Amino acid sequence: MRVDAGFVYLDEVLTGVRWDAKYATWDNFTGTPVEGYEVNRIVGSEALADGLLVAQRRAADLGFGLLLWDGYRPQRAVDRFLEWSTQPEDGRTKARFYPNIDRAAMFTNGYVAPRSGHSRGSAVDLTLYRLDTEELAPMGGGHDLMDPRSHHGAPGVSTEEAGNRIALCSIMETSGFARYEREWWHYVLTDEPYPDTYFDFPIT
Repeated sequence: MRVDAGFVYLDEVLTGVRWDAKYATWDNFTGTPVEGYEVNRIVGSEALADGLLVAQRRAADLGFGLLLWDGYRPQRAVDRFLEWSTQPEDGRTKARFYPNIDRAAMFTNGYVAPRSGHSRGSAVDLTLYRLDTEELAPMGGGHDLMDPRSHHGAPGVSTEEAGNRIALCSIMETSGFARYEREWWHYVLTDEPYPDTYFDFPIT
């Protein structure tokens, strides 16, 4: 296995990190593994790894570990998302991932971008888990729930869920990341190493 220069497999850098590369599995909004994700591993730029090392230490101080869902995303995967959004609705994943919008609105409502920080190697989708129990911290909605419930400060989440979102946000923002207001799980490096480059090498 190899990655492009300047990129690393995050599990090789972040000792003890958990991951589940959703787009390498059937467990994502397309309902099938996505082009460009050939193995269930997560890749990121070296700068992303450095930032996540800081975040991992800050999380541990609060009794949490990190669970990563996505890092670097090949541009071909984004192109596949665009293609998928134009196909007829089959209802297989709608209730779980986009219950109140149609496919095309994923892009117009800002949940999926045709040019993504993920493809620049600078973005990460992640959550927290308790180090003592290994249970995921309740967040009031899962990865890629494309709904106002996923926004930062959304009404309708419990006090515990809101507190866990705030904890994740604090960990990430003090580790060199900026939050994305519509997705509690999505963070981007504030100092990107490749701000104008959209990579397309597959994750193998």
